[in-house]
Amino acid sequence: MPLSEHEQRLLEQLEKQLHEDRRFASNMKAPGNTGRLSTRHIALGALVVIIGLGALIFGISQQLVIIGVIGFIVMFAGVALALTKSSTGKIGGTSAPGGAKGTGRGNSQFMTGLEEKWNQRKRDQNGH
Repeated sequence: MPLSEHEQRLLEQLEKQLHEDRRFASNMKAPGNTGRLSTRHIALGALVVIIGLGALIFGISQQLVIIGVIGFIVMFAGVALALTKSSTGKIGGTSAPGGAKGTGRGNSQFMTGLEEKWNQRKRDQNGH
């Protein structure tokens, strides 16, 4: 489905702004933003939260405030552990497709391919 003239102008304007704002473009490609939640971290975090909850309930039932506070801290640490992202290029204990090596080069080839397809589409639309 061809784009209307208004949509084409908006798209061209967005492309121009993206090319002008190099910092934004580099932030979008930053490898640190691609971490994923690890199944192992979630499972260990849940276990730590359960242990902390047990300590909290035990501390409250025995009127030992310090045990309750420690239990709460352990629960907080469990949630933090469950929400940490994997930074090793592994997802759920298996290697990520493509691995950590060559990711930038593959991404660049992917974007180049998309740009070529987009330019071909523009040429085909202008030719008709």
